[in-house]
Amino acid sequence: MLYVQQSLAPDEELIHMGEFHWWYNVQAAMGIVWGVFICGLILGMAVYIQKNLGISLSSYRISPDASTLDYIRALHPGIKLIAFLMFLMGLLRFAQMMVAKATTEIAITTSRLIYKRGLVARAVGEISIDRIEGVNVVQGIIGRIFDFGRIVIRGMGVGEMVLPPIERPVVFRKAIEKARTS
Repeated sequence: MLYVQQSLAPDEELIHMGEFHWWYNVQAAMGIVWGVFICGLILGMAVYIQKNLGISLSSYRISPDASTLDYIRALHPGIKLIAFLMFLMGLLRFAQMMVAKATTEIAITTSRLIYKRGLVARAVGEISIDRIEGVNVVQGIIGRIFDFGRIVIRGMGVGEMVLPPIERPVVFRKAIEKARTS
């Protein structure tokens, strides 16, 4: 059960749930792509240096007519470890972004805005709808094209709450206005 549903008061209704845009998934997947690219670049440069410059980066001697895979197998374990760590960093970036997406809830109810995040430790930000002073939509060029952006909410006595990139931010802002008028 969602935190938002658990925390609703008896007379409170859910008006709108903010959701991450698909572009967030693309950015997360790019973590893996960049990890694989940098890993391949490190291995490729090491093989190139061995084959074409004659500098040995191997832990043992290999014949000049060996295949590229043989050159990679013969590389010093430190080089292979660094390449693997680059791949692992991309994979961890992907996992971190997906966990953040799965554990974040953004909702507007008839009386408050709720922003909950966290897997084990929970961090919840709530602002009463009548205490919201202003709502700004921040969109870049790509955000305008694909209809996603950040919402910056200013509340009395609360300061600013910056929400992660969500889909249809203008609809989200309109839902806040709807909650304020009802």
